[in-house]
Amino acid sequence: MTLPPWHAHVDVWVLLGSVVAAYLIACRRHEERTGEATPRRRRVLFLSGMAVLWIASDWPIHDLSERYLYLVHMVQHMLFTLLAAPLLVTGIPAWLWRDVLRPAPVRRVFAFLTRPVVALIVFNGVLLFTHWPAVVEAAVGSELTHFLLHVLVVGSAVIMWWPVVSPLPELPPMSPPGQMLYLFFQSLAPTIPASFLTFGHRPLYPVYETFPRIWGIGAMTDQLIAGLIMKLVGGMILWGVIAVVFFRWGNREEREGWDALRWRDVDADIRAELSR
Repeated sequence: MTLPPWHAHVDVWVLLGSVVAAYLIACRRHEERTGEATPRRRRVLFLSGMAVLWIASDWPIHDLSERYLYLVHMVQHMLFTLLAAPLLVTGIPAWLWRDVLRPAPVRRVFAFLTRPVVALIVFNGVLLFTHWPAVVEAAVGSELTHFLLHVLVVGSAVIMWWPVVSPLPELPPMSPPGQMLYLFFQSLAPTIPASFLTFGHRPLYPVYETFPRIWGIGAMTDQLIAGLIMKLVGGMILWGVIAVVFFRWGNREEREGWDALRWRDVDADIRAELSR
């Protein structure tokens, strides 16, 4: 057996398609009302994030993660949290975020949850909760539970990424040094659950022992690979973002330094002319 039999996840298509349609309609109405078009870059980022959600939620990843391999479940969660979520946050323009956060109670709660320390606690609390053996077993046994947990995971990831990629001036991202420190702590946080998966001497999720084995991957090997994916792949992605933030910050500081020097030279030339 190579892959589980293909079948359409119509619920995924309808749900994600509806979200995409609502986004595009909102962008069109905003342009008609204000004359301000949503930048193409924003639309591409949002649609890319939705595409990642679709890939992670549809065949074969969904089927493999739910009925065969825990390592694919881990890949699915990496796609949700480390790829789809930042694309969605940056793909939604500021005016649309304002519409979503217009009710005062919603805005206050969201502002609190996206504080850096709170965001770290929320995201990693959800991470631990969704990887608790009893929760994993409940998710495998119920499509509704699985769906609600995915909503919780994506929502917590949006909160986690907000201090880094926020497009909203009222709730701005942290400074580049703060972003790098924040992502450094986030890269350390999954070490605890990953260590249980990597160094465990028995399957942490007995339900996965009952599933058919494919590709010659036993239950313990499956668990080991899942732990390595959580720690190494997740860490590489976060450190990659840290590197991008660092180099962008350095380039901006260098440009601003050169601009300051040029303006100083211009100012000196003007003063020299005036003194003649």
